[in-house]
Parts: sequence; structure tokens; C-alpha cells
Amino acid sequence: MTVLAVIGVLALLIFVHELGHFLAARLQGIHVNRFSIGFGPILWKFQGPETEYALRAVPLGGFVGFPDDDPDSHIPAHDPNLLRNRPVLDRAIVISAGVIANMIFAYLVFVVQFGSLGVPDFNPGVRVPEVVQDSPAEMAGLQAGDVIIAANNQTLGSGDPVQRELIQIIQSSPETPVSLTLQRDHQELEVLVTPQLSPTTGDAIIGVGLQPNVVLNADGSVAFRSAKNPVELLSVAAYEFQSKTKLVAGGMIALLTNFSSMADQVGSPVKIVEQGAGLAKADFRTLFPFAAIISINLAIINILPLPALDGGQLAFLLFEALFGRPLPMRFQESVMKTGIVFLLGLGIILIARDITQLEVLQNLRQ
Repeated sequence: MTVLAVIGVLALLIFVHELGHFLAARLQGIHVNRFSIGFGPILWKFQGPETEYALRAVPLGGFVGFPDDDPDSHIPAHDPNLLRNRPVLDRAIVISAGVIANMIFAYLVFVVQFGSLGVPDFNPGVRVPEVVQDSPAEMAGLQAGDVIIAANNQTLGSGDPVQRELIQIIQSSPETPVSLTLQRDHQELEVLVTPQLSPTTGDAIIGVGLQPNVVLNADGSVAFRSAKNPVELLSVAAYEFQSKTKLVAGGMIALLTNFSSMADQVGSPVKIVEQGAGLAKADFRTLFPFAAIISINLAIINILPLPALDGGQLAFLLFEALFGRPLPMRFQESVMKTGIVFLLGLGIILIARDITQLEVLQNLRQ
């Protein structure tokens, strides 16, 4: 059941992405003749007044088709509502709408998650889960498990944003002592710690990990409570969305800049389903953040300026906007076909690798 649930989540994300393209076109009066989830042979289809809706056999993507590319279309080539005859901005909106839809959906997932399951319950302050050896924090006497409740006599509130407040205080005080009030074993302690400039980032740091000071249940799990009002619900969802977007974007940048060492972390839909099923089996509630993170991943990957992706088409439009004329159509088609072949080949390789690494197959070999 968990595997089917994860597959259903992936299918929903694909549907949301393609629905973004579809609605952006239809709301502008642009002709759309196909809306398909999946590739390959058609399993089910419905012919609407203008658009054919279909489910196909291979659920690894989807597409929105336009009569511009259909040789059997009866729409005149000069029709102003063909996508290719629209201004650059109209086409850019259609192409980027899938990415926008996935980002909006990810945020709404967090809204539904916190609205139905509750928001995390916080105590005041910021917890220190770890202290780096020989760091300014260790030399000042900080220990793992301490809770920082004030900095420079400024009392810290509760919730996720408090971490940013503390980080800003530290980063604004390079080589300048910062007074921290700690809570340790029901006692309050005062320490002075002097932030040092990081040799890698140039930011002032003290050498600690920071995490929200959440209230824990008796079994060690995070305690949740109902949101006080809609504003709190939307704010908590926005913070979580921002945090996860930064996390995904940072991982993507690390992958692109250091592919050789990060390649093993690139997974096919097989690996995504396996990991998602494992998370859902342990706690079904994890399907919420799982769906949101995959939706953000889908958006960021698609916006990359690579052939066959939305970002590649936007790059062509950018050239047209800058130089007043499009690149030759044969060149665009060649680049797109090359990109499709590359992505399909990469997908097949990743799927084959991930199938051989499935836990059930690993157990059979033992």
C-alpha cells in the first residue's frame, strides 16, 4: 500500500506540473490539443471539444501538446491563438507555468500538513544539538543539549524564525564577544563567545549546530498543536517551504558543481518510490514533506536551462527576446531531440542501477 501511495504522489505531481502548462495556455486562449499523463501506448483517453485527455502506459512524465506541432491539425498556420504566434511573454508564461504550479503545490502541501496534523510546539530559545571541537563555542563552555534563551541581553522567542535571529546576531559580531544566556539542566548560565570568520564562507561563526527548541512527547517525538490562527498556519507553512526550497536548491548546486562525488545521490523514480515507501511505512505523515520536497525538486530540475526541459525552452525564448528573432527551428528541434535522447538514456541507466540495488533483490542475493 505504501508503494502505491508513493506512486500516486508522483503521478499527482506530474499532473500538477502539466496542469500548470495547460491552464496557462487555456486561460490565455491558446489552442491545446493534447493533455497526457505518462508516455507510450494510450490506456485511456477522452476527446473534449478541443483537447484529447489521455493516460499512457509509462508513468514517468507527461506532456501538453499544441496543434502547432500536429501535422493533422486543421487550425490555420496564421491563427493568432497558436502558441508559436503569440508574443514571447505569453509563451514564457505557458512554459514556466509547470514550475510555478509545482512550487505553489509544495507550499499548499505544507499548509494542509500543518492544518491537519498541527504545527510544531516550541519552547523559547534555540537548542544546540552539537558543538564543534576546538571551536569558539567549546572554548566558551557551550555543551551539546544547551538551550540558548538570550543573546546580548535580547530574549529569544520561540519557533523556527528564532534561529535566524540568533544567526544574524552572531554574524553581525565578527571577532566581537557575544553574551549568551544558556539553559542547562534547569539552570541559567552566562557565557561570552567570540565569533570567528569561517575560512570557507567568510561568515562569522561560533561552531555549533542549531535547531528549534521543540516540545517533545514522552516517546521523544515532536509534539504538535493546533495553529492559533490562519496567519500562524500560513507563516509556519511558508517558513517550511522556504527552508526546504533552500535545501533542495543547495543540493542541486552541489550536484552541478561537484557531479563526480555527488553522482551516487542521483536517483531514478525507482529509488524515489523505494525511499518514499520506506518513509511512509515508518510514519504515513511523512508523505506530506516527501510530496512537497519532490515537487520542489521537479520544479528546480525543470527550470534548468537544459534541452528538453522547460528551462531549455525558456533559454530559446530569451534569445528571441534579446535579438528580436528566434533561433532556426531546425536547430531548436535538433537540440530538443538530442536532449530527449540523453535524458531517456540517463533515465534507463539510473532505473537499471536502482532496480539492482533494491533491498528485496539484495536480500535474495544473501
